[in-house]
Amino acid sequence: MTNLDYVELYAKKLKNDNSLFKQQKILIESQLKGSSSLFRNMFKGKDFKECARKYLKSVGLIKELKNN
Repeated sequence: MTNLDYVELYAKKLKNDNSLFKQQKILIESQLKGSSSLFRNMFKGKDFKECARKYLKSVGLIKELKNN
């Protein structure tokens, strides 16, 4: 199976079972809460935006730092 096959299979399951939307929403909200908490604790007492950008650049998630 390819990734596209899995996407198609998931879409079909969503069509037949809407409870999967609720599960997906719970998962995403949990990830957002965890990420928010992690970053808040990592940069506590520091310039949040500047520190977050430096960190994201260091792990390769952003390419260049912007001043805004």
